[in-house]
Amino acid sequence: MQHWNEIRTALIVARAGTVQAAAAQIGVHRATVHRHIDLLEATLGTKLFIRSAKGYVLTEDGHAILEVAHKADQMFLNLEGNVKKRQAVYSGDLILSIFHGFGGLLMPSIRVMNEKHPNVRIQVISSEKMSRLEYGEAHIAFRLGAKPDVLDYVVKPFLKLSFGLYASTEYIAEHGQPHQSSLMNHRFVGPPADGTKRPYLDWLRQQTTPDQFVLTSESRVCLHQAIVSGVGLGFMAGFEAAQYQNLVEIVPALPQTAIQIWSVTHVDLHRTAKVQEFLAILKAKTS
Repeated sequence: MQHWNEIRTALIVARAGTVQAAAAQIGVHRATVHRHIDLLEATLGTKLFIRSAKGYVLTEDGHAILEVAHKADQMFLNLEGNVKKRQAVYSGDLILSIFHGFGGLLMPSIRVMNEKHPNVRIQVISSEKMSRLEYGEAHIAFRLGAKPDVLDYVVKPFLKLSFGLYASTEYIAEHGQPHQSSLMNHRFVGPPADGTKRPYLDWLRQQTTPDQFVLTSESRVCLHQAIVSGVGLGFMAGFEAAQYQNLVEIVPALPQTAIQIWSVTHVDLHRTAKVQEFLAILKAKTS
């Protein structure tokens, strides 16, 4: 706002009653206060104060103008207070829990949250263990598979994760281009048959025999490294495969190999400002 400094100076003079008191309150020299008043009166084309040995008294025009300035000053003070309250609300820790290896799905939303609310410290728990929200182990947890049915949980769909069958260009150069109709002639890597249930495991077992598996592991990281290195064909989530330039999609993602991811909050924390803000950012980034 043009001349706002001068208007605020005039407002303080009117409240303080003298130039000296106003200068002390603002922390400037009396000459600066005089200059602000002179400039403002010249700009408005009217006298704001009647000057006397006892101090400065507002003229009729001064009363009218500074009444508006007082309202504007109060609005700015209210705005400042609201901003400080928002900063206090959007602060502290925000703990997110997600299945090991899937943290990358949250990073675009985390970046936006960091930019909007730098006072919020985000912690990501990435493990095979499910965080217990009722014990305060996380503000928001992301669960894969069946919809959680705990009574005190607020559960919303986050996104559906699709898995495709991939081979590296090194594997194709050595063993030829795989086709869905001739997978029996190729090598595979994957989880052990008695290991953690994966959404693509049933389809994979129907299309292959146990002796085609040259490597098995419960570690998704190990399996991904094996696929990228050309050890064998294997399933990867689409967002993970996109990170590697040498991977070729052999079988596109099938409906039966997809898995739903849910965002889960405890009812006691669901309505807190920072949880609602992050959930809104998640929705905006995935819609």
